[in-house]
Amino acid sequence: MTSSTSPLQPASADGASNAGEGLAAGARLGKYEILERVGKGGMAVIYRARDPLLNRIVAIKQIGAHLADDSALYGEPWLVVIDLRFDPRDSLILAAAPLDPDLLEDAFADQFARVRTVRWNRDTRAVDACEERRFGAIVLERRSVPATAQDSVPALIAAVRELGLASLPWSGPALALRQRVSALRGWNAALGLPDFSDEALLATLEQWLAPCLAGKRRLEALAPAELSQALAAQLDHVQRVALDQLAPPAIEVPSGMQRPIDYSDADTPVLAVKLQELFGLADTPRIAGGQVPLTLHLLSPGGKPVQVTRDLRSFWARTYPEVKKELKGRYPRHPWPDDPWSARPTHRAKPRGS
Repeated sequence: MTSSTSPLQPASADGASNAGEGLAAGARLGKYEILERVGKGGMAVIYRARDPLLNRIVAIKQIGAHLADDSALYGEPWLVVIDLRFDPRDSLILAAAPLDPDLLEDAFADQFARVRTVRWNRDTRAVDACEERRFGAIVLERRSVPATAQDSVPALIAAVRELGLASLPWSGPALALRQRVSALRGWNAALGLPDFSDEALLATLEQWLAPCLAGKRRLEALAPAELSQALAAQLDHVQRVALDQLAPPAIEVPSGMQRPIDYSDADTPVLAVKLQELFGLADTPRIAGGQVPLTLHLLSPGGKPVQVTRDLRSFWARTYPEVKKELKGRYPRHPWPDDPWSARPTHRAKPRGS
């Protein structure tokens, strides 16, 4: 059986209308043994046949084939194919008969079903739902239906697996949370922190992402803040407290300002800060309970890096005098004390005219 919307194009009309005559129970059609014929007026509508090699019942099989150009069957919506010249690329139907779908359903009611299908539509970037009326694997009817919240979540999960995590609206805070957790997970395995690597997150989408997809039909409906919340929800209270204490998102520097820590490289977390904000601080700040020194990116008043170091004490003693000599004339409104150890830290410039 096939539909006019399939690859079928316009068996010769000769023999098509009488293709089933003379075939009765016990006869053979190709490799199949005929069990019964369903039809009226002598027309072969459908054969219920057995494949003796597989010992299974065979009804109608969908095929990719075409009719001869002069076939009287051209335009029939459904056909029963009785004989064809098979070719893997383009088979020719030699004998066939029109099929009455109502008669088919009367004869094989147990093989009809209504199936609801839900899929991610790449073109519309949304979840589509449809209801299909099927005979076996053959779709007889299809109509669009509204996608429910229950439908949408599995389809959106499948879309993320297909498109990758980059399809999600990652914000800076969400990415920073992943990096902090991954860093602390490497420093302190005893905390049992979850794996937030790309591979692990893709493998566990049903666990962490599904709750915030409920009620959505598009990935674009997901707010960036929801990703941060979804990831944070994977940590218990003890883990959240430990994360804030041992891998804080930011640190207070001597100037009194909070400056963010970059955890993109877990082996060398970075604190970028203007060197005037660290006056009076002798030792490099550490995190993870003092285990991990921060890599300091010391900046000029203009925000350009002048030194990268893990040894702040050495910088003040050896490198600062040269930096002062080079930059004091360029930034005269900023303090350049001879003794940075005892100078007051600041993030501000001197008032004009002072």
